[in-house]
Amino acid sequence: MTHSNRSCHWEFTSLIILVTDHHLVILLIWHETTLNAKMNPTASWRPMYNHDLSAVMLVADEIHPGLPEGASVFAERVELFPEGCFVLESRQEICGYIISHPIRRHCPPALDTLLVEIPPTADHYYIHDLAILPSFQGRGLAAEGIKKVLDVARNCRTTCLISVYGTLAFWKRFGFEPGMDDADMSAKLRGYGNDAMYLECQNTTEQAPV
Repeated sequence: MTHSNRSCHWEFTSLIILVTDHHLVILLIWHETTLNAKMNPTASWRPMYNHDLSAVMLVADEIHPGLPEGASVFAERVELFPEGCFVLESRQEICGYIISHPIRRHCPPALDTLLVEIPPTADHYYIHDLAILPSFQGRGLAAEGIKKVLDVARNCRTTCLISVYGTLAFWKRFGFEPGMDDADMSAKLRGYGNDAMYLECQNTTEQAPV
């Protein structure tokens, strides 16, 4: 007897006699469906709240072991600009997050620093961090989260971010391109690793593929 996890298809060979046992066949089909649900659990984005922060920190520690930020940084972002903070949740467990907020153009915050406030003159948007656990990557969930923050950013002239881990090609899918790289920016980028790049995109009504 063989089966495929993707299609939930059952092929009975030497055990074909089991087909005559109606109750057993139903049990097998139910088991297969349950197995697929466990292997590919659904996940969705929702607003981030203070009570999520401990779980968010666990995700951050796993995804960014070399770029640590304190819990106070995450807590401050949620307090200052909650509409730009989301978590990816599956079965009441946090499996990813995205944090974003307005800034002045070309003034992204240094790693692991507090903002104190959102400047009144902030007319550009910044994606501070996007992190998703490996078991939930490759499903289009990142694109869904990015769409959410780009919707929030629509009233700003541009959206920017600091790309790490060589993810330029990924961000180009959403219209981001390398931006200004003067001495001050280069010094700030060094805190994010050797491959860090400052990226920008113009905010439009059609931002990215999903």
